[in-house]
Amino acid sequence: MKYLSFVRSAEALRDTQPPAALMEAMGKLIERFSASGALVDTGGLAPSRAGFRMRLAGGKLTTTDGPFTETKEVIGGWAILQANSHEELVRLVTEFMDVHRRHWPEFEGECEVRPIEFLASDAPGGHP
Repeated sequence: MKYLSFVRSAEALRDTQPPAALMEAMGKLIERFSASGALVDTGGLAPSRAGFRMRLAGGKLTTTDGPFTETKEVIGGWAILQANSHEELVRLVTEFMDVHRRHWPEFEGECEVRPIEFLASDAPGGHP
C-alpha cells in the first residue's frame, strides 16, 4: 500500500539552513529507501510566503496570500512511501524522524502519515 507522509514544523525553521550532517544522512536514507522500493517520491515545499490558500465557504471562494502567520506549523516536505504492513510503515517513519533527532537536535515537528486511496497516475488514462 502507498502512503503520503508530510512533515509539519514551525515556519521559522524554513529560514535556517539545516545542518550539513542532516542533509548527508537524509541523502543516504533516501538512497536506501529508494533502492528498497519503500520510497516512491519525495519533495520539499517553499516557505508559505511563496504560496496562497483558496477557501470555499458559503458558496464563495476567497484567496489568502502567504505567509500564513496565524498558522503555528506548516508542511515543509512530503514523501510517498510504499509499505506492506503497519509495522514496516512505522519503522520507515521512525528512521526518517530519528535522522532529524540525531542530526538536528533543535528540530521540532511531526510527520503525519495517511494511506493513499488512489493515485491519478494509477488510473486508466492517468498521467505519470
